[in-house]
Amino acid sequence: MTFDDIKGNDKLIARLKNIALCGNISHAYIFEGDTCIDKVLVAECFIKAVLCPEEKGVGCDRCSTCNKISHGNHEDILYVEADGRSIKDEVIIDLQEKLRKRPLIGERNIAIIKDADTMTPRAQNRLLKTLEEPAGNAIIILLSENIENLIATILSRCVVYRLQYFGTDAYAEIIESAGQLADMMLKGEPFYQVKVKLSEFTESRESGYRLLDALERIYGDLATKDSDKSKLYRKEEIYRAVASIEQARRNLQRGIGVGYALKNMIIEIGG
Repeated sequence: MTFDDIKGNDKLIARLKNIALCGNISHAYIFEGDTCIDKVLVAECFIKAVLCPEEKGVGCDRCSTCNKISHGNHEDILYVEADGRSIKDEVIIDLQEKLRKRPLIGERNIAIIKDADTMTPRAQNRLLKTLEEPAGNAIIILLSENIENLIATILSRCVVYRLQYFGTDAYAEIIESAGQLADMMLKGEPFYQVKVKLSEFTESRESGYRLLDALERIYGDLATKDSDKSKLYRKEEIYRAVASIEQARRNLQRGIGVGYALKNMIIEIGG
């Protein structure tokens, strides 16, 4: 996929296209967005727009460069992600050593740091040194759900973009399943039936976060949009549901089991 395949965030994507085309590229970016939003896809589309030799500013999605980026095996792109619940100091040390080396096939190294807001304070301060003194013309892209977890000095040295929902089949499926779960709770269906539906999201912590993001979007729409379904809810019920969702999010961040945190949320909402 390229930027032309993403439906949504039109102004932001137009800005990123122009940056890639003009070559006025910063050394560090933060892409912030909910768990459900495919931030890696946006980062890789941006890299295609920068590196593609055929269609600079967009990416052709056909050349060897674009194909390698799509498959996650481009020699000059470094991926970092959380090990367990956080990105630790030694991971950033390893990244720094790799960024100091010459690119293997192109003109610049690129780092994509997934789960950037899970970096430990020590890891963040370690990365700060690289952001203050970038190696060559490297690009560092931090992907974050909540930039409030990043220290102010990192934010000040990055260009920050907030990603909104954009249509993908995977996201549509999550919204649909979360909507079914909300309907089951509204109808007061037996807990054992709700629990079966809930099991679709308890396989991993990431799945749990995706459900919470989707439910928050659903209840947010119920609170702000006038629809037949919104009339079935009292405002205090919606606010209670959102509070329960946020409590479940905090529980997951504290390391509480996914199944336990989500089941408690369902009970509090009224499932």
